[in-house]
Amino acid sequence: MGKNPKVIIFSAPSGSGKSTIINRLIEQFPQMEFSISATSRQPRGEEQHGKEYYFFTKEEFKQRIDNEEFIEWEEVYGGSYYGTLKSEIERINSKGNIILFDVDVKGGINLKRIFGENALSFFIKVPSIDILKERLINRGTDTMEAIEKRIAKAEIELLDADKFDVILVNDILDECIAKATKSVNDFIG
Repeated sequence: MGKNPKVIIFSAPSGSGKSTIINRLIEQFPQMEFSISATSRQPRGEEQHGKEYYFFTKEEFKQRIDNEEFIEWEEVYGGSYYGTLKSEIERINSKGNIILFDVDVKGGINLKRIFGENALSFFIKVPSIDILKERLINRGTDTMEAIEKRIAKAEIELLDADKFDVILVNDILDECIAKATKSVNDFIG
């Protein structure tokens, strides 16, 4: 896969403000580029193939697993597959850019294991489960039942926070971004 790419991994429970932090970092580090994940789930809303995700049917996804096209993959929520294509890493690496992953907690742990010292992994934490619940309710995109599911998942995911290089508590956004920026600067030298 050419020279060892430098990668930055972001994982967090749903509702932790991860996207906001990532978007602010990309403004500061134009050499960072998103690795677009592949999934077997259907596009939602305005999502487009090759922009938010690479969308495949379950059959296509399984075929690509058999062809060893993924650096890592997993099956989540009742039969949807998610994974990172080797071709996507090569695409970004060939430009000399830093690869940015926005993945779930399990994916983040897998990627850190694969890339080792070449990866800087962030876990973004909400100050408390109560605040997380409040944010998910205020977001207004989920039913109460879905919110309860996300919270239960978050409680489990929080147990894995110590498997990441940097834990960011997203309490005061600017402080959180400043800490992330410093960590990235130190890492890319």
